[in-house]
Amino acid sequence: MASPFRGIVNLDIRDSVPDWGPYEQPKAPPGSPNVLYIVLDDVGFGALSCYGGPVETPNIDRIAAAGLRYSQWHTTALCSPTRSCLLTGRNHTTNGMACISEAAIGFPGANGHVPPECATLAEILVERGFSTAMVGKWHLCAADEMNLASTKANWPVGRGFERFYGFLGAETSQWYPDLVHDNHPVEQPTTPEQGYHFGVDITDKAIEFIDDVKAIAPERPVFLYYAPGCAHAPHQVPREWADRYRGAFDAGYEVMRERILARQKEIGLVPEDCALPPLNPIGTPESRTGPDGQPFPPLDYTRPWATLSPDEQRLFARMAEVYAGFLSHCDDQIGRLLRYLEEIDQLDNTIVVLVSDNGASGEGGPNGSVNENKLFNGVPDDLAENMRMLDELGSTATYNHYPNGWAMAFNTPFKMWKRYSFNGGTCDPCIISWPNGIMARGETRDQYHHAIDLVPTLLDCLGVELPDTVKGYTQHPLQGVSMHYSFDTARIPTARHTQFYSMLGTRGIWHDGWKAVTTHPAISGWAHFPEDTWELYHTDTDRTELHDLAAAEPGRLAELVGLWFHEAGANRAFPLDDRSPIEILATPRPRLAPARNRYVYRPGRAEVPETVAVSLRNRSYSLGALVDLPAAGATGVLLSQGGRFGGHALYLKDNRLHYVYNFLGSEEQRVDATEDLPTGERLILAASFDKDGEDPPGTAHGLLCLYHGDRKVGEGRIRTQPGPFGLAGAGLTVGRSAGDPVTRDYAGAAPWAFTGGSLNRVVVDVSGEPYVDLERQAAAMLSRE
Repeated sequence: MASPFRGIVNLDIRDSVPDWGPYEQPKAPPGSPNVLYIVLDDVGFGALSCYGGPVETPNIDRIAAAGLRYSQWHTTALCSPTRSCLLTGRNHTTNGMACISEAAIGFPGANGHVPPECATLAEILVERGFSTAMVGKWHLCAADEMNLASTKANWPVGRGFERFYGFLGAETSQWYPDLVHDNHPVEQPTTPEQGYHFGVDITDKAIEFIDDVKAIAPERPVFLYYAPGCAHAPHQVPREWADRYRGAFDAGYEVMRERILARQKEIGLVPEDCALPPLNPIGTPESRTGPDGQPFPPLDYTRPWATLSPDEQRLFARMAEVYAGFLSHCDDQIGRLLRYLEEIDQLDNTIVVLVSDNGASGEGGPNGSVNENKLFNGVPDDLAENMRMLDELGSTATYNHYPNGWAMAFNTPFKMWKRYSFNGGTCDPCIISWPNGIMARGETRDQYHHAIDLVPTLLDCLGVELPDTVKGYTQHPLQGVSMHYSFDTARIPTARHTQFYSMLGTRGIWHDGWKAVTTHPAISGWAHFPEDTWELYHTDTDRTELHDLAAAEPGRLAELVGLWFHEAGANRAFPLDDRSPIEILATPRPRLAPARNRYVYRPGRAEVPETVAVSLRNRSYSLGALVDLPAAGATGVLLSQGGRFGGHALYLKDNRLHYVYNFLGSEEQRVDATEDLPTGERLILAASFDKDGEDPPGTAHGLLCLYHGDRKVGEGRIRTQPGPFGLAGAGLTVGRSAGDPVTRDYAGAAPWAFTGGSLNRVVVDVSGEPYVDLERQAAAMLSRE
């Protein structure tokens, strides 16, 4: 709140006394440290070299050597939920983030909107004289708000960050990212062929944002939230980085788990008696079914390495090499940032916090994937297709993810992975360095803590109290506790006593060294939550949750289960949702405008995100482009939606009309006109799909016809995807292709803007009527203008 004016105002300025106090910018106390918050993605406890892992991360190791590693720091087991905790200091369901923001289901704990009563650290610090900036992955904005027609209240610049450069959703291509700069989408500055990579781009911007401040006000502290999106799928990195690990993973994930555990014991990260859980700790499709006979999720089965063929072992090993190269490349960019801070004499006066948002990911399933978007469409991966793409892993040609055996390895010594309330999903790296504020160097801390504890820790370090109100909203109390007490001694007991977990149908509760956790498979669709089996572990002595004491301690287990229900109720964690990804993503959500039968899109406009664009899923549709073609030679994209790993496009090439529907990157279904393009004004070039069946359910089959006006000039049968073209991004553009091209037919020329004529608009009709009606509607519209 601004101070009152204390000057004197008279008729004549000569008799008046100014007071600049109410109008001055807020200033942090002299010497206030900068804050660098580095949030990695899907990096398990046992991946980084300073956590005993096989991935070389010398710059992260440097941060650890200058500060502290925490061995019992926990997350929510998923991206958006943890990120909400990291920025607010409140539990994920209190923040409305029971799941990722794209999976909001319209309940208080799962609405995808962080309430203003839970202010972010940026909102607090910007009012205390800090410059605030963010680069990379946001993922704290509901899907219906990730577009230019929506409110920007929940974009980074609406939640306290003065500068932003990155992407809003769950994931993005490292080669062709969905970029937003401050409050508007932008094109990437160069192409992959010119050396572009998202990790390098955001690091350039991070340095630029800091330098913009320090060049003017060197003493003004900066809060930078650096969230590279690494090592979330797609695992994409220049080949030379992946090649550094040739042969490093040939022995397989079981052997790698043993090696990592041995190193973790050697460096004192885990107790000497720590043992590994089995490879499939909660069951297999052959050994376990659900309460009504539902199948065990095939995604969550790990194939023993010895059962793989030599070709499969080679494929799986290469997938791990690419992941490791991706993470090392990210570490190299972190090194650039550290060197910059050192060059400007700011590194010692910077609090560096580095964490992962959850454990390593099992979304690659038993066989890994060359297109992770198959998961969100409910389409199994094809091992033969994966094998064919072995030499392309990590490149622009794949959207790859390793098999979940590597998730178990990179989560060593814990069991399971991201999505699960076991430690494999929740116990993750946390490193804190502050040369001017932490005397200890290179030590380990074993106190039990959670992502909600970092905001209180940073406020404690900065001497800032949580204000009663932020932007006029009375604040919900912080639910985390400060970890500051642990900085200079390892012997103080943990200040945290209870932490609840709830994620995609899995549940857990930790209290004073004991943990109760369910074996309910995540996203299994089993429901029947009252029938869940709860296990009990004394995690003070059993970090890997190997020895179930439920039968020996039924009273303690009952108390913990009751405590879970209390905490879940207090934190708005109901209802529980364990539905499949495609069911959750298909949940109806708010729209600024109701769905309609006819959409009009014009060239030269910003990309339209898939969540608010016309939906073609499992229905008939027509695309009609209104063009002027004065002479032969028109080329380029008329309409494009999605990209190489799922999408469709209508375009002109070689004086012909073409349409391609790329089914999940596996099949480019192309239909070509048999006649040359006409010439003239106000011509309609169109494609019309007439659905005549489904196999499997949700995958529409039918005839796609091309038209010049009302004359058919080409046809072919296609099938359409049951789910989205992408978990995030996958936008629609007119007059050009955005990002990764839908088809190889114009890949070398992307974005391949329409030239040689004039493109007025594209009309998309999903009413199910024949194409000729669309033509008549367009003609009637023209007659009115």
